[in-house]
Amino acid sequence: MSAASVPAFVGLGSNLEQPARQVRTALHELSELPGTGLLRHSPLYRSAPLGPPDQPDYVNAVAMLSTSLDPHALLDQLQALERRHGRVRGRHWGPRTLDLDLLLFGEQRIDSVRLSVPHPQMHRRAFVLVPLHDVAPDLHLPGQGSLADQIRAMPEHGLRPLPVVQDD
Repeated sequence: MSAASVPAFVGLGSNLEQPARQVRTALHELSELPGTGLLRHSPLYRSAPLGPPDQPDYVNAVAMLSTSLDPHALLDQLQALERRHGRVRGRHWGPRTLDLDLLLFGEQRIDSVRLSVPHPQMHRRAFVLVPLHDVAPDLHLPGQGSLADQIRAMPEHGLRPLPVVQDD
């Protein structure tokens, strides 16, 4: 990372139109964002939907980026990537082709109309914490403590790792 770069963590999820392929493609596309590099990413996991149960399981992962973009510019890039994948914002917590959530941006705390960082619900979501632990096991969540402690305190999460190469 250059001196001007900040580590940022992005949660990825999909449950429509070949979800594993959507997530893998998005991981590659994250590495091509301006001023941004992909440092590492977690394996892919399958999880039950958090929202309405009448939708397919999700495929989730977490990416660790190095970026010189400011947080809102990175959010703009993430939302543009979602749109390129056909993301339609319909039903709350409903199915989607691609969901990209900015989880952490360095040590910053951001609470604006468009962006809350750290992501306000990440400490309650195994489909975020487990893959986040894969890429940054020693991470401390601002206001929540150690990531490892958060995972230990979590009830059985039901995440299932996907094979390394799988289209769904």
